Amino acid sequence: MDVSVVFGLLGNIVASLLFLSPLDTFWRIVKNRSTEDFESIPYIVLLLNASLWTYYGIIKPVVLLVTINGFGSLMMVVYITIFIIFAPRKMKVKTVALAVVLNVGFLAGVILVTRLTMDKQAQVNTIGTLCVCVTIISFGSPLAIIKTVVTTKSVEFMPFFLTFFYFLVGTMWSIYALLVHDTFILIPNGIGFFLGVAQLVLYAWYRIPRASKSANGTLEEGGQHEQLIAHSE
Repeated sequence: MDVSVVFGLLGNIVASLLFLSPLDTFWRIVKNRSTEDFESIPYIVLLLNASLWTYYGIIKPVVLLVTINGFGSLMMVVYITIFIIFAPRKMKVKTVALAVVLNVGFLAGVILVTRLTMDKQAQVNTIGTLCVCVTIISFGSPLAIIKTVVTTKSVEFMPFFLTFFYFLVGTMWSIYALLVHDTFILIPNGIGFFLGVAQLVLYAWYRIPRASKSANGTLEEGGQHEQLIAHSE
């Protein structure tokens, strides 16, 4: 078996775990019949990201990209649907509007324009560039986590396994991209790899939790709502 295929398969396995990691959050939403303070935007961006990478994998073609991002797109549709069902009216309208604009309108526009006006190589370059841009935007969550850890000097809000999976995804797909000489896959995953290393170093440095006390002397509870943004490539 080709070495690149091995790393692509490993990347698929780890990315699948990332796509499945929000299940606890959405089980909580279903159980409580409320979205509480959770936001839908990360999942809408992730759906756009996974959809673009699926399209890139189709026109390139790269079967491993199609399989994992097709699965990721399906999971995001499930998550967003659950969110819409249990969200309050204002948030429901906002989520539906964003999903229609980004995941239907924008995506359909990109596919139509590239299919009707560009040759195959131009399609690959255009969609690849869009994939890189959207993936880099989705790195807002890891950057926010790094800032929080440095500011609070605590890893209370940094889930270790999620951080570790981000690192593994970046590593596997970066190696795959180097082996198949695909710059569009390498750029976002290379950035993801370095962000993963930075988060693991911070976790090791600040791994001893610091509990804060409230005015009446009792320990305050934190980390109720962990942000989760799964980057898929």
